[in-house]
Amino acid sequence: MPAATPGTPSLLRAMNDRAALELLLTHGPLSRTRIGHLTGLSKPTASQLLARLEAAGLVLATGTDGGRPGPSAQLYALNPRAAYVGGLDVTPERVLAAVADLTGTVIASHEVPYTEGAQAVDQVTEALGGAVKAAGLHRSDLHRVVIATPGAFDPQSGRLRYASHLPGWHSPTLLEDLAAALPMPVEYENDVNLAAVAEQRLGAARGHEDFVLLWNEEGLGAALVLGGRLHRGWTGGAGEVGFLPVPGRPLVRQVTRANSGGYQELAGVEGLPRLAAELGMATAAGPASDAPDVPGGPHSPEVAAAVALLGRAAAAPEGAHLSFLQSYATALATGLASLVAVLDPEIVVLSGAAISAGGEPLRALLEAELAELAPSRPLLVPGEVRERPVLHGALESALAATRDEVFDTSR
Repeated sequence: MPAATPGTPSLLRAMNDRAALELLLTHGPLSRTRIGHLTGLSKPTASQLLARLEAAGLVLATGTDGGRPGPSAQLYALNPRAAYVGGLDVTPERVLAAVADLTGTVIASHEVPYTEGAQAVDQVTEALGGAVKAAGLHRSDLHRVVIATPGAFDPQSGRLRYASHLPGWHSPTLLEDLAAALPMPVEYENDVNLAAVAEQRLGAARGHEDFVLLWNEEGLGAALVLGGRLHRGWTGGAGEVGFLPVPGRPLVRQVTRANSGGYQELAGVEGLPRLAAELGMATAAGPASDAPDVPGGPHSPEVAAAVALLGRAAAAPEGAHLSFLQSYATALATGLASLVAVLDPEIVVLSGAAISAGGEPLRALLEAELAELAPSRPLLVPGEVRERPVLHGALESALAATRDEVFDTSR
């Protein structure tokens, strides 16, 4: 169908259709009268709109509103089966795939262990195939897939950068191979950026246009959202703060070869057991009841050890435990202060298994340290999307593009 001309009835119908679909997505089932009230449309126009959307398979009649005085009103809802999307979260431990319907409901997931030496395409197709099968669908039913990886694919060369710890994903033909293996549009995004997308749409950053998400798990990274949009940089490397030179650590030359940097060495999870030992905090694993509630595993042994230490310290923040949290907060604030000085964000979202394990005691100490080191004082907030934030960000990114296509009834 040709594109509608601005100001024509077809364009106005498409705009009204889009507004109604957005309302159903936000509010859930609505009556014709309620849709007319929220959009400003007359009852006859709202009726025509709903009939048009129902014929197109975008809305369903779901029952009646019998809880109010007077005749029951027919309710309409967004058809969840109008489109499906897929998301994948790739880490050095596993490849996790999930399928969501048009409403954003996750209907199935499947995980395969990351196998060093295995072909990346095979691991992606196996994980995605398992999720699609569990959902009772076929791969061709997916409108779009978003794949999250550490690092970023360079838009100039198409090669994965900043992720040497993900062997098997550095082939110069990887993107072409994946495109040939998958029958739907596929997009790629940095994992921390997608955690920020999840927080922006579902969690702590809703309603905020300028924020930083600080992440600490297998790597230390940040996502930068400016004016409501992700800032990726020229090569996709914006937010790779693990390479940031910081006081307290020697300058690391040729950081991309070593895949290391001052901030990663200062505040990454690898150094936390040593820090705990230096402060007299026992580093052996505590009882199972002491384990912090930080979902999203499996994690590497280094992350698991850091999570256990931070969880025990946060549960009893005194003595050596308090000193440990204070030292870690100082290390995090040292690099974060540079980001705050350059970007001046409204809020900083604290995310990732290690930071989350420190809980409120760590957040309060980090806030106090940052107030001493940074020229402005953004609000520090814990991430609210604690269960698989990267995967949820991948699905939300795929859903945003898919809804733009599906909701555009002028096509």
